[in-house]
Amino acid sequence: MTIDEIVTVYSEATPNPESMKFVSNRMILANDSVDFRSKDKVKDSPFATALFEFPYVKGVFIMNNFVSITKASDYEWFDVIPTLKKFVQEYLQEGKTIVLEKKVELSTEEESEVVSKIKKLLDDHVKPAVEMDGGAISFQSFEEGVVNVVMKGSCSGCPSSTMTLKAGIENLLKRMVPEVVAVEATAG
Repeated sequence: MTIDEIVTVYSEATPNPESMKFVSNRMILANDSVDFRSKDKVKDSPFATALFEFPYVKGVFIMNNFVSITKASDYEWFDVIPTLKKFVQEYLQEGKTIVLEKKVELSTEEESEVVSKIKKLLDDHVKPAVEMDGGAISFQSFEEGVVNVVMKGSCSGCPSSTMTLKAGIENLLKRMVPEVVAVEATAG
């Protein structure tokens, strides 16, 4: 095994005290994300299914080179991080399947100039910051001045996500896109 083949994983705190980000030197899931808020919601992800076998895992979000894991509140991170880190590292090292391939349906709908501008602002300015905190945000819709976004990963249910949404994202979009009057979020 060469040094390029060795998988490393480190843990990183997120703003949500119940979620921890496990970052790898390898891409885990490129150009997509999956978010499972409970064991019974898992579909098409052997990796998430395996993580939910740990009694303290209550949520799994996978994207790019990290997995954010939400734990049950009656467990301490100090006690579970070493086990989870080792599990993630070994799973990736063995090259096991993360998510089963799914068929992608392409939308033929043309989007308005306003929607394009909103999506670009989210992609360029909001997504990178949210991903740094172990989560993701995606555009859902724009109707009657209200932008609806989906919050995933450690951002879903995070105590500070409402403040981030209103003070940060909403202010940015209202300033840059005059048609925006509000931003609302749903958990993914």
